[in-house]
Amino acid sequence: MLEVDQVTKAYSAPTGPVPVLRSIDLRLAPGERATVMGPSGSGKSTLLSILGALDEPTSGLVRLDGIDPFAGGPAERASFRNRRIGFVFQEHHLLDGCTALDNVVLPALASGAVTGAVEDRARRLLARVGLAARERHFPGELSGGERQRVAVARALILEPRLLLADEPTGQLDAHAAGAIADLLVELTAEVAGMLVVVTHADSIAARVGGIHHLVDGRLVADGGRG
Repeated sequence: MLEVDQVTKAYSAPTGPVPVLRSIDLRLAPGERATVMGPSGSGKSTLLSILGALDEPTSGLVRLDGIDPFAGGPAERASFRNRRIGFVFQEHHLLDGCTALDNVVLPALASGAVTGAVEDRARRLLARVGLAARERHFPGELSGGERQRVAVARALILEPRLLLADEPTGQLDAHAAGAIADLLVELTAEVAGMLVVVTHADSIAARVGGIHHLVDGRLVADGGRG
């Protein structure tokens, strides 16, 4: 369960605090999805950073499976992210000198050695995203859509409870973008994970569902309920 209670975020400025997020509430049960939409600068990426324990809220509480990731220090928070949260960004952030398979298994290095079981799962994920024949190819040998599919597989290698995707299709054509959105929904559903996608695209939001809008720093669900 993802629980977000009265989360606010404000940044310091010479004229005083600048509020970005105001009293954000959100609940997701295992298997549920949410789409966050809003104009540039509305705080979408800030919200995703807080959900992913990359940025601390000014006030309020975030819990994932009953755990507050901000209760511990930086090392505990990094371990929490690695074990429980997967990230897919607009930029794929693949390592150019590593093959597709090597890129997928990278998150496992932070939690110990890459075992045979991890490599087997990486190969299965690459097959699921249609890249079984490309596992030994380097990012420079892959198309933009293929690189983003590798990034999706990498985000899921440790079976995270929560998958966060920040404009994951922003640089792809409509066909590739739709395929990525469908993969995010399908693969997180298979492990009863929770999915939050930030996007500007109505077509992607329709595929993911659970549409919310950031309006004046507040999260408003379709239908007008916050």
